Amino acid sequence: MAIQRSELAPEGATSGQAEQLWRQYKKTGDPRTRERLVLAATPLVKYCAGRIAIGLPPNVEMDDLISYGIFGLLDAVEKFDPKKGVKFETYAIARIRGAILDGLRAADWVPRSVRQKAREVERVVARLESRLGRPAADEEVARELGVDVQRYHQILQDVQGAALLSLEEGWVDESGELEYSLAQLVVDPSNQDPGQALEFEEGRRRLAEAIERLPERERLVITLYYYEGLTLKEIGAVLGVSESRVSQMHTKAILRLRGYLTAPD
Repeated sequence: MAIQRSELAPEGATSGQAEQLWRQYKKTGDPRTRERLVLAATPLVKYCAGRIAIGLPPNVEMDDLISYGIFGLLDAVEKFDPKKGVKFETYAIARIRGAILDGLRAADWVPRSVRQKAREVERVVARLESRLGRPAADEEVARELGVDVQRYHQILQDVQGAALLSLEEGWVDESGELEYSLAQLVVDPSNQDPGQALEFEEGRRRLAEAIERLPERERLVITLYYYEGLTLKEIGAVLGVSESRVSQMHTKAILRLRGYLTAPD
């Protein structure tokens, strides 16, 4: 569920007073003002941690995610520039999410065997759907993997923690030869290089096409989760299925997308 902007003003402060606090802090560096700003924004940390936790195995503690996110929040408060006209919540969410993912990567929370299994599923799905010319059913993927459907569903549950998209992961271009990190497809507003802009637009086009290739219900899960900000529980209520079923559809959708995007045309 989306964070309400009014919830993020420092306690007892209106929007205008919050802007004044930001100006005061940036001018004086007063630690008490900084504390008020940090405390007001802590719901963002819980929000980001909660959304990331959905795709992680149960051994990853929510407290750890929140701890990583707090570092991102503190960094956001220090580096935020109110003069640029960007809402602090928008700026902070990117910093908090990045800090949580950095913390997870540093902790090596996904075993190598799980990552290998996730990549195997990605390759199998991409190869199978290229051959079929349509999204593959669970039974078809399981057969291609050499397992039954029940085992395939267990594999999806095992690899759901590896279904987070890292900006450091490789992106194979259409020739199948060059490889970029996804971070290189993120726009830098201060850089107007035409080549980079073209590359970014090409990346967006390929992602949009990949999403369109998803089965209808998986595409709906991706849309509701990433674009509408619904939780998996809320999506389950919309679709009339359990939260665990939505989690499974989300994992399948991410594995399909990564298979589409990393396979040469």
